[in-house]
Amino acid sequence: MSLEDYTVSIILPTYNEAQNIIPLIKRILEFSQLYDLELLVIDDNSNDGTTSLVREIAQKDKRIRLFNRIDRSGLSSAIKEGILNATGEIIAIMDSDGQHEPIAIIEAIKELKANNLDLVLGSRFLEESKLKGLSRKRTKGSTLANKFARLSLHKNYRHITDYMSGCMALRRDSCLDFVREIDVNGFKFLYELLGISSGKLNIKEIAIDFKSRLHGKSKLDIAILWDFFISLLHTISGKVLPRRAISFALVGISGIFVQLISTEILIKLVGTTFQSALPFSVLIAASTNYLINNSLTFRSRRLKSFGLIQGLLKFLLVASLPVIANVGLATSFYKFITPSAFLAQIAGIIVVFIWNYAASSKFVWNTPS
Repeated sequence: MSLEDYTVSIILPTYNEAQNIIPLIKRILEFSQLYDLELLVIDDNSNDGTTSLVREIAQKDKRIRLFNRIDRSGLSSAIKEGILNATGEIIAIMDSDGQHEPIAIIEAIKELKANNLDLVLGSRFLEESKLKGLSRKRTKGSTLANKFARLSLHKNYRHITDYMSGCMALRRDSCLDFVREIDVNGFKFLYELLGISSGKLNIKEIAIDFKSRLHGKSKLDIAILWDFFISLLHTISGKVLPRRAISFALVGISGIFVQLISTEILIKLVGTTFQSALPFSVLIAASTNYLINNSLTFRSRRLKSFGLIQGLLKFLLVASLPVIANVGLATSFYKFITPSAFLAQIAGIIVVFIWNYAASSKFVWNTPS
């Protein structure tokens, strides 16, 4: 069976792309004479009218399928859901903000046919690529991220130049099992796919023209950068530790510094004793940990408004027994072992981590077991 006989499924993840999505869909459908096309728009409950626009055009053209996701979000999650629901043997993925040219995925599909590949990536960093859509600052950041990604992945993937690409075409039969294993809380779909496949995929890159976004704003923020750092550690650790546990631990480390600094301030500037300062500094650190975890570790289940206050009370309640143990152990350590405020606090902090992670995951953010 030739590649032209296959249905080609094109996945378009969207969130607030009302000004970009319809022109993009129309441009993709111009290639209908080449392949039997299926377009899957995976929308994360946009609030700018994206879903209404796509639904309207989908009612007239049955090649377009709309998935309006409620209480599910994230780029990796959207791509995975699209692949699992696609009917095509060839699946292409591209951003919906106008930065990827539709011709790029057509060229990627041609490469799959010509070289019997599993995956073809559209790279922004090949010599022939044109990079208009990244600022100098973001280009430097992407270059650094690619260097770390190259070191953390299988040696068979060292030839890749763009581990963060959102433009690609893949063969469903050779990639589906790996896609099923992808953690949707990960940083980038491609990076997670490469990590799970462990060098088993036959991959080639093609140069693309990466354009400036036509409308709207970039989705890049501190949370995405945090996800990348967690993904690196998760991959380097052999994916033994849960991703959220790594994030929770790093946030906990930041809480150590908050507690130590708070204690020093209360002792030196306010003039309290170590024993009097410790309960307050522990409480401050716990509250800070809660807010950071809510924004980063459990972002997909982020608590807001009154729920944020309720969550803080639950978090403090869950942590109350280990907090008491923290204070009691640290105080005893300080009195009977060594009068070192630093070592005393570290001893107490180590005791509470596992309990805090397991209990707060379940009872504060209601994550599945």
